[in-house]
Amino acid sequence: MRVDLEQCKAADVGALTAFLGQVDLTLSGLDAENVRLWLGRDEQGAVVGSTGYEMSADGRHALIRSVAVSSAERSRGRGSALARFALERAAEEGATTAWLFSRRSGPFWQSLGFAQADRDELAQALAHTHQMRLFQQTGQLDREVAWSRPLETA
Repeated sequence: MRVDLEQCKAADVGALTAFLGQVDLTLSGLDAENVRLWLGRDEQGAVVGSTGYEMSADGRHALIRSVAVSSAERSRGRGSALARFALERAAEEGATTAWLFSRRSGPFWQSLGFAQADRDELAQALAHTHQMRLFQQTGQLDREVAWSRPLETA
């Protein structure tokens, strides 16, 4: 499936925040320097999909985040295409391992090669990411389920 995406710019953060709020994903840090985000829009310009990741300080790990599809776009393979896009970009940037948090979408991520992972290992590998710091500060980390998979370099 083809994915038409544009890189998220500062002017897009408001629309992305509104979209991610609708699909109940983490809203903070969307404008952080180490967060890479892309948007998909419909014909009217509304955000209907997003994907992205945060890189670790050493560049070897990517925390996949903000992978979402609007309800009207689901069940068409778009979510998988968006996730693969982020995984490919992270690998191109040098990451060798992808990580993420998901309490609700385990089967989806397993279909993309992810396996349940040690939450503490994720916390150590991605300690300086915005999402990790937020989860530790708010106590949300203790409620999260971690997933990981190796990335193939291009």
